[in-house]
Amino acid sequence: MNLESGLVLVVGPNGAGKTNLLESLHVGTQGFSPRTRADAQLVRFGERAGRIALYGRRGESDVQLEVTLELGESKRAKVNGAPLRAAEQLRSEVATLVFTPDRLAVVKAGPAVRRAYFDRALGRLAPTRAQLSTEYAAAVAQRNASLRRVSGGYSSRQALAPWTEQVATLGRALVDARNEVIAALAPGFAERAGELGLPAARMTYEGEPPTVESLEARLDRDLERGSTGLGPHRDDIVLTSASRDLRSFGSQGEQRLTVLALLLAEAELIAERRGYAPLLLLDDVLSELDPSRRLVLAERVQEAGQTLVTATQASSLPLEPTQLLEVSPGLVQAA
Repeated sequence: MNLESGLVLVVGPNGAGKTNLLESLHVGTQGFSPRTRADAQLVRFGERAGRIALYGRRGESDVQLEVTLELGESKRAKVNGAPLRAAEQLRSEVATLVFTPDRLAVVKAGPAVRRAYFDRALGRLAPTRAQLSTEYAAAVAQRNASLRRVSGGYSSRQALAPWTEQVATLGRALVDARNEVIAALAPGFAERAGELGLPAARMTYEGEPPTVESLEARLDRDLERGSTGLGPHRDDIVLTSASRDLRSFGSQGEQRLTVLALLLAEAELIAERRGYAPLLLLDDVLSELDPSRRLVLAERVQEAGQTLVTATQASSLPLEPTQLLEVSPGLVQAA
């Protein structure tokens, strides 16, 4: 199957496999599914293996991507025929952004979901700092384990000092990195949100970098609870429109528009920094948008690199797509 550059519309009845097609493109370009971390769920029922092969362009260069899945084995990936150490390394080779209905959790769920979203954005926009949140989480886990040993009488408070210093150092670096990403995304987010009907949209980081002094000041409470109660693992990013917190006071439609504005802002920033636009995968994005917002979104993504949009019928898209594909169970064909 050949996907053309531009806006590709994928149509078909519910349950035909549109989301499976979108998911395969995400696995083939990022090395993991946006839906599940259980690789066994990516292999067709009754089969023991599967393979995704993609051909396209990255900037001015041709690129070939391949991901192979086998039950009971780790995923294997290749770029232009060269094996990667891990399939997830594809993320550093090709940029892909995805919208699925469950992405509304970025706005409507708790702080942990927003932290994870912006930490992934940090990895896409600043690959050299992609592991910062993982390294910080590991330091917090080590400090928590040390806190429990001290509480149980198996260790001294002095043993906590190296982990407290590590949490403070990595925590400051993570807070600084998050603030940089938010500052970079904020103008594009406000502009795209405004186009979609969310006035004066803002993203605000709530949290301060931890210090050794602030961590030691609450040491008794941390010992009592056996966990570190201060640091970027407890921070939040608040998304607002006209001073309204969209988590608490935004409608589901506004929350959907917020996620789309975030995605479009990041897509533009990736294109600016990497020199080529990311692949956009928009699953069932049109169903709850009114006609005017459908048009705004379609015009915006039409200007991007390559976008795949799924819908139950072609009339859902107010513009003529570059390519129209029809999906039926087990088959994808040009309309």
